[in-house]
Amino acid sequence: MFHRVLTIVGLTILAVLYSARADEKPMMKAVVAHEYGAPEVLKFEEVPRPEPNEDEALVRVIASSVNPADPFTLSGKYAREFGTHLPLIPGYDIAGVVEKTGANVTKLKVGDAVYGYPTFGGGWADYVTVKESEVAAKPKSLNFVKSAAVPMGALTAWQALIDVAKLQPGQTVLIHGGSGGVGSFAIQIAKARGARVIATASAANQDLLKQLGADVAVDYTKTKFEDVAKDVDAVLDPVGKETLARSYGVVKKGGIVMSLVARPDPVELKKREIHGAGISVHPDAEDLAEIAQLIDAGKIKPTVTQVLPLSEAIAAQQQAATHHTRGKVVLRIADEPKS
Repeated sequence: MFHRVLTIVGLTILAVLYSARADEKPMMKAVVAHEYGAPEVLKFEEVPRPEPNEDEALVRVIASSVNPADPFTLSGKYAREFGTHLPLIPGYDIAGVVEKTGANVTKLKVGDAVYGYPTFGGGWADYVTVKESEVAAKPKSLNFVKSAAVPMGALTAWQALIDVAKLQPGQTVLIHGGSGGVGSFAIQIAKARGARVIATASAANQDLLKQLGADVAVDYTKTKFEDVAKDVDAVLDPVGKETLARSYGVVKKGGIVMSLVARPDPVELKKREIHGAGISVHPDAEDLAEIAQLIDAGKIKPTVTQVLPLSEAIAAQQQAATHHTRGKVVLRIADEPKS
């Protein structure tokens, strides 16, 4: 009788322990901000793995990149505009493999290799949930690390030049910051469109501008861009301030000035009879698919300057906050899957 009681008690304890474990959420490694501020607020820790809603897929992240806009998101100054909330996991560029799909997901299946831009971030983690509109099939010619360097920068350039400026073959575009995350893609997209490209960068990045296909490379530390660029059809400006102010004068009548960081001055636009647009990027699976086609056709390639482990994301974010970047810094979160 005594042994039987012990057995029942033991089985009861095991059942309780099993039930507790069943209720535990799977955990994952992530870089998390529990408060807004400088990169130093980021913590590398374990958090519960997200579960996809019916219209989402769970992606196992292989790599995620760092963007110049990340410090603005982390600061909290634009929380309302960006729709961010705490705790915050950065990461707006991802490449990974679909692990699980919600009931209403029809275009993605488990095992798909994808890349994309999660609207609310979350890419600096082992797993992230995405909607079908936010990802597309990863470029076949790129590995996951290089694919992760593409989405936000390429989408920004694509939506500015193709959707807003409607750039046509034979037109001329001036691209400021041509060596950066957006500018490097903008040069290549404009060239693929058949446009003539004038691009600016520092002396150290003149070689990169040429490699990317710029017809005219301007070292802004030695030459005023307005002495070289005249009567252009479009300007893409990721710098703002004086650079934007000086750009109005180089655009031909009916042309357009697009800024990533400010709203073009309506007085200047009216005076010079030109158009202006403030550019904000949004996820778009169809755009990502077209960009992937151009990559696989050899017309666009990402510029990856550094690959770091996820545990060094804080240092990577500090680097992004200086705005002195050439191409993209990528965080490797998991090993490349074996094909």
